[in-house]
Amino acid sequence: MDTLDIALRLVVATAAGVAFGLNRDLHEKQTGVRTLGLVALGSAIAVMTAAHAGGEGGVSRVIQGIVTGIGFLGAGVIIRPTRGSHIQGLTTAACTWLTACVGAACAVAEWSTVLIGVALAFVVLLLGGPFERWAQKLLHHDDGAQR
Repeated sequence: MDTLDIALRLVVATAAGVAFGLNRDLHEKQTGVRTLGLVALGSAIAVMTAAHAGGEGGVSRVIQGIVTGIGFLGAGVIIRPTRGSHIQGLTTAACTWLTACVGAACAVAEWSTVLIGVALAFVVLLLGGPFERWAQKLLHHDDGAQR
């Protein structure tokens, strides 16, 4: 891998994380541009380092560790108030996990997976809320408790 290839993989991973973070920032969530940009960059660096140092088996183990371990970071943004049933932070936690996966995909240059995955993620992030509200209204559910 030459320096330009390394830079491309790291820049694309970081840009995807920043884009997810911008979505979270625009929704006034605690995890934003810096956090998700760094999650994607860190994942890409870890996978690329494993690929350089240890071959295929090492890459697989690093990806497994990232996918599992990042859940702890995501769990830190999930909040359940003492009263009521509304849980906050699940989408942000899911974005954190997804961002790590996108970073790993960038590290191994799975460009089709990155492009399609990021596009689908933004469809869900941008249209998911309006779709949920429409479906709840259509199904006569006034609150999210009956999902």
